[in-house]
Amino acid sequence: MKTLFFALLLATTTLATPVWAEKADRNKPMNVEADLLRYDDVQQTTVFTGRVVLTKGSITIRGAKLEVRQDPQGYQYGTVTGSEAELAFFRQKRDGIDEYIEGQGETLVYNGKADTVRFEKSAVLRRYRGTTLADEVSGANILYENLTDKFSVDGSNPSAPGSPKGRVRATLTPKPEPAASLPGTPRNAASSETKPQ
Repeated sequence: MKTLFFALLLATTTLATPVWAEKADRNKPMNVEADLLRYDDVQQTTVFTGRVVLTKGSITIRGAKLEVRQDPQGYQYGTVTGSEAELAFFRQKRDGIDEYIEGQGETLVYNGKADTVRFEKSAVLRRYRGTTLADEVSGANILYENLTDKFSVDGSNPSAPGSPKGRVRATLTPKPEPAASLPGTPRNAASSETKPQ
């Protein structure tokens, strides 16, 4: 029983922490809710099924099924599958700023060896500044490379909702400029008015 919980914690913690990681998430407790859990020590796999919700700090992962496995070298691989009614979902706060990344797809695949996350089929990736949607990209598949902080979008699946005719769609919002006062203007111009004598 001790081995089961240690392996489960190791596998799911590795799945949850690498993408757009807020550093504080590493030290937060992980909680997983599901209707069913199956662990196979020989295959080194843990499978959660039925309304799966994983939370760890700012990270939220939802899907119908979460499967995590470990290879002989110790690398972890995870797959989150959505349901007919709802896509698999990922959300995490970006480190040091008030921004959040959200991603959805029929399947989310984490590769621990390559340190990548792939949003497969009907993929959408969004960036929020606070609660305001800033950027959104969609396509058949989206691959995020954690080591280089790059992502690529493939629109090759013409039947994917959100990417008509197999094309990539993107809406990118300019970063807001910080408010700056004009040179020579007092900070509180309203209160510095002089009264006529």
